[in-house]
Amino acid sequence: MLHYERWKIIAVCASVIIAAILCIPNILPKAQQEVLANYGLRPMTLGLDLQGGSNVLLEVDRKDLVEQLKLQLTSDMRGVLREARIAYSGIQRTANGVSVNISKPEDMAKANEQLQTLLQPQQGGMLSGGTQVNLFTLETLPSGYALNISDGGLESRVARAIQQSLRIIENRVNALGTTEPVIQQQGADRITVQLPGVQDPDKVKDLIGQTAKLTFQLLCEDQPGGAAQLPPPECRAYPLKEDVDKAIKAKAEKVSLTPQELEKLPQLWVQTSSRATVDGADLNDAQPAFDQNNRPVVTFRFNQKGSLRFGKLTSENVNKPFAIILDNVVQSYPVINEPILGGTGQISGQFSTEETANLAIVLRSGALPAKLTIVEERTVGPSLGADSVRAGFIACAIGLVGVMAFMFVPYGFFGLVANMALLANLLLLIAAMSFFGFTLTLPGIAGILLTLGMAVDSNVLIYERIREEWRNGRTALSSIETGFKAALGTVLDANLTTLIAAVVLFGIGSGPVRGFAVTLAIGIFTTMFTAFTITRMIVALWVKRNRPKEINL
Repeated sequence: MLHYERWKIIAVCASVIIAAILCIPNILPKAQQEVLANYGLRPMTLGLDLQGGSNVLLEVDRKDLVEQLKLQLTSDMRGVLREARIAYSGIQRTANGVSVNISKPEDMAKANEQLQTLLQPQQGGMLSGGTQVNLFTLETLPSGYALNISDGGLESRVARAIQQSLRIIENRVNALGTTEPVIQQQGADRITVQLPGVQDPDKVKDLIGQTAKLTFQLLCEDQPGGAAQLPPPECRAYPLKEDVDKAIKAKAEKVSLTPQELEKLPQLWVQTSSRATVDGADLNDAQPAFDQNNRPVVTFRFNQKGSLRFGKLTSENVNKPFAIILDNVVQSYPVINEPILGGTGQISGQFSTEETANLAIVLRSGALPAKLTIVEERTVGPSLGADSVRAGFIACAIGLVGVMAFMFVPYGFFGLVANMALLANLLLLIAAMSFFGFTLTLPGIAGILLTLGMAVDSNVLIYERIREEWRNGRTALSSIETGFKAALGTVLDANLTTLIAAVVLFGIGSGPVRGFAVTLAIGIFTTMFTAFTITRMIVALWVKRNRPKEINL
């Protein structure tokens, strides 16, 4: 146990030296850090609480989601009744759904059968115990039916929207190159986004907040002939992008238009039926490009499902115009000259190069399934983060000095050996976090402090076992060898239980909790390494040189 071959000594010393080199970028100015980054040497990534940044809390707009569901339901209800040749009148939206009057009493049973197909089964959420629920419920009226949005169905749709939005927002933020963002669900209908070190939070908020709802919809046969006209029941009015851009440019400040201002602009009537619509959610890819006239455009490509729907729509409506609608604004409305079966196309308009790049990111990551509103925004300034780093450094220094003094006083030379291993442990921990790019947060600093306190536990167990063997009459060499060998199992068990706790924290936790768990887990491995490699190596070299006859413990 106490015999160390030369190659093992060289390997252990080399690991400590390499760790020290990996730690160097953490104490250098930023300019020198950028130089070392070219050689793969990077400092630890600091979390939002240590380097500053933005924290944005987003919430699903339930009212807007309900309105979207009712709008789609209205078109689908008309479609199934017309296809079944059922006479109806008075389709209108209610507070929680859509109602319809059936003209002939003898068609009530047939209408019931047809409307049952629109209930849309969903996987239930917490309110329904996870069982399957219908998005809509069918209610019988004296002369018709009403489809109402169920509570369980709405909750399921909100939960699905949250899960989809988490993935989409993560893709959008990662496309910007933001370092170690924290994106997680908060409550039933909220998402919190933490962006450490963001220099332009408004740009990121705009990108996250974009609904980017892209659809391809046929134009209605009738179009507005006067400002007082209202669109037919199967149609919806949308403004043109060029008119929107002109109106924004005419304003004193270049901000978005209010809904009231949008309504005053020239409109196009677009069909709302699902049969006349191809959803942009079926896009497979979107990239910024230039057309034949060297104007910035966005090219897109559908997946198989979208290609089939887009091909069918264009095949059945040759020589008819269709609108490309992005965020409730008509980007363009070309005429379908021939079927578009390849599933590719482009979005053109008065775009700048930067706008096409941002739009491509949004479309490529997917359209948000529901509108998200910013309900809270907090910014952590760099100065506050620097104060946190300084306080954490002071806490670690005080803790390190206290632990080293605690070990040196009762154990003397062996305590000094433990302190040398403790310093090596700290170097290895910081080096591992720097090399693998783990994020350091305030809870992570707490994990480092806990590691420093726990690191000497292994040495205490080893030294106390050596002391016990010495008191029982063993020789110095036998006591040292037995102490290291016998304490191995105990130290392994103690650290394994702590590692299990760290794994559980990482698995069920998020954000700061995970930062603490990662630091703690790395600290456990470095502690095991230093206790049974560095400490034992130093003691073995001391024994080989001095051949002690007594042990002062």
